[in-house]
Parts: sequence; structure tokens; C-alpha cells
Amino acid sequence: MKILFVHQNFPGQFPHLAPALQARGHEVTALTAENNNRPSPVRVVKYREPQEITLSSRLTRMYAQVSERGLRAARAARQMRRDHGYVPDVIFGHPGWGETLYLREIWPEARLLVYGELMYRTTGLDTDFDPEFARDGFDSRISTVARSAHLIQTIAQADAALCPTQFQADTFQPEFRSKITVCHDGVDTDRLCPDPNAVFEIPEKGVSFRPGDEVITFVNRSLEPYRGYHSFMRALPDVLAARPQAHVLIVGEEGQSYGAAPTDGISWKERYLNEVRDRLDLARVHFLGRIPYDRYIKMLQVSRVHAYLTYPFVLSWSLMESMSVGCHVIGSDTAPVREMIRHGETGHLVDFFDIKGWSARLTEALSSSERFIPQRVAARRAMVERYDLKRYCLPRLVEFVETAGQGPGRALPAS
Repeated sequence: MKILFVHQNFPGQFPHLAPALQARGHEVTALTAENNNRPSPVRVVKYREPQEITLSSRLTRMYAQVSERGLRAARAARQMRRDHGYVPDVIFGHPGWGETLYLREIWPEARLLVYGELMYRTTGLDTDFDPEFARDGFDSRISTVARSAHLIQTIAQADAALCPTQFQADTFQPEFRSKITVCHDGVDTDRLCPDPNAVFEIPEKGVSFRPGDEVITFVNRSLEPYRGYHSFMRALPDVLAARPQAHVLIVGEEGQSYGAAPTDGISWKERYLNEVRDRLDLARVHFLGRIPYDRYIKMLQVSRVHAYLTYPFVLSWSLMESMSVGCHVIGSDTAPVREMIRHGETGHLVDFFDIKGWSARLTEALSSSERFIPQRVAARRAMVERYDLKRYCLPRLVEFVETAGQGPGRALPAS
């Protein structure tokens, strides 16, 4: 088959799937934004980036931005067809930025598959989860409905959809559920594995850590409330006071990836660091920013306890990766985390907002690490048995594309 992946930041969620399909003899191409310079495992065609939309209405601007990107992608698609005779059998796109909105008009004969990351809701998910950032209920609901419009439009057009977790699949309206297959992107458990000889160094501070050291790890793409940075920072003073040898390794950039920006010009990182600064031994709190992947793995391998928090929202790859490494993971007791962590078996869960509970559980994990070896072993086993990239997830993802891409066929086995 001719398979076209569509993602503004390709390979995005498809770094393993695209080359795997190509290796099976399919002709695989990717359509991506012109400023995306990430290495690609397959041939790439680029569309022109849309200009910034400057409309007075925030609600109108929201749809206009994704619609304009969809138009730019469609123009590139039209040129692929008109000038090069390119007609894919299958289009597999991420609809989040609008790129798949108009591709049916260019290639009506192609099967359209979409990556269903999340459907926004006015209640029960991230929108009304955190009372600290509560907005006017009416405005919040209207805004949420507006930003879900293009996602509903896309999945309505799609022949089939893929969701990485059951929680994420369940955010979609019931009338779309029959289109959805649940299969995670997969974890490379061979690479993400325990290493008793691992060393993680911070040369500029002259410190290094090894397995067994009192190390707390925390990972976000951006240090922001959506991923519980505020709850985590508020828990740290009591932990470090109780454990004078403990160090904290924090990965993440300033700014925000999902939620709103602070209104006072101070980053979320600085705001919540400033809140507890006077009660922290900052010589033991290490903000690492963004680090290379190999170094990130080493960090997880020396972790004694890994904290992961999230709103009811898209699940981070870092949770699965930390479990694969065999970390003792303490996660927020929110729906996406409960799908991965069985409390007391593969990790522990703490209420997202229970600061004293977080302090107590992190302190216990540092002081009694031998007790939690069974949880670490079970966490890795769960990743190997259910989410391994090569042995489980990637074969199912390939089967999804080959089956859904040829029309209605047999359902994949339940995960």
C-alpha cells in the first residue's frame, strides 16, 4: 500500500510505526510542516506554515488557526496529486493541529485513519479539575467546546481511529467508539531497563548518583500545573527535611505545553520554586532542563523513587518509561494513571492535591526502599508483558494500519 503519515512534527507518535511499515514493503511518505527539521525515517513532503491568525474573537481564532493549517496541508496534498500523480491508499494523521481536515477533498478514495489523542470535555477532565485555576464556568465551557470542534469534525470523517490508552479512548463521544482501536505506542523495554551499574553525573555541580542513592526524579516536558509541578514542589520541603541525604532531579523546560501561561510574567517553574525556596536546600534540588535521551534513561536508572502527576489528560510517555526501567513510581490518583498503576502492586497512588500525603509517601519510599522492590519488579513486568514495543505494541499497530487501511476487517485482540 501507499501510506501517508500526516503530522506537523513528524515522526511524532510514529517513529517506529512508519519505518516498520516501510520494511514490510509499503511505500511510506510523511506530510509535515516546513519548519520541522526532525530526522525522518521515511520520505518527507512539507507544507507551508500558516501565518498567525489575528482575529478579535478568541473562539473564532481557535478554529481559524487549525483550519488554516488544514488548508496549507491540503494545498500541498493537491500539488502531490496534480504534479506527481501521488494517491495514497491510506492516510494516517494526527488531527490535533487541523492538518487532516480537508484531505478527504484531495484524496476521497483513500482510507483516513486518525490518532485520537484526546477529546476535550467541559466537565470531568482537565477543564474543571484544578480549583486553584478555576475560571468562570460559562467561559470555560464555551472555550472547551470551541477547541473540540475540529477534532469532532475529523473523527466523524475518519474510517478508523487509534487511541494509546483506554482512558483516552473513553473521552470520545459514544457514537465514535466503534471506530476506535486501543493500542499504546509502545515502550522499548530492552533499552529502558534496570542497570545496577548506571551513573548519572551533573558535572557542573560536581555530583554523581548511582542506583541505591536517595534520588527522587520528576519529569515533565514543561514544568507546569497540568503535570502536577505545583503539588510536587509543595511536597518537597518536608521530604528534604526528613531525608538530609536525598537529592531531587527535575527534568523539564520553562513555559507550558498544555495549560495557560502565567498572567504575571513569571514562569510556573519560578512561581512554585519561589513559593518554597526558603524551605529548601537548593544544593540538593537540581533543575536539569531538557536532557538527551540516553542521559534521561541513566537518570531513571539511578532513581530510588519517581513522582508522576497529571490532570485527567493525555498520559505522558515518561510514566511508562519509568516503570519499564523498574522505578518505584508514585503517581497521582487520576484516571489515566490508574490505568497503568495498580496501587500497592506496580506502584502507589496519592491524591493529586494531598501535599502532606505526597511528602509522607516520598519520604517513606526513600527511607524504606527495600520494601518496595516487589513493586519495582512488578512495574517492569507489566511494561514488558503488555506494552513492549517490539514484541507486542508495534505488531498490533502494523496490523491496525494494514487492516483498517484495507477496509472493515477483523477487530484486533483486546489489550
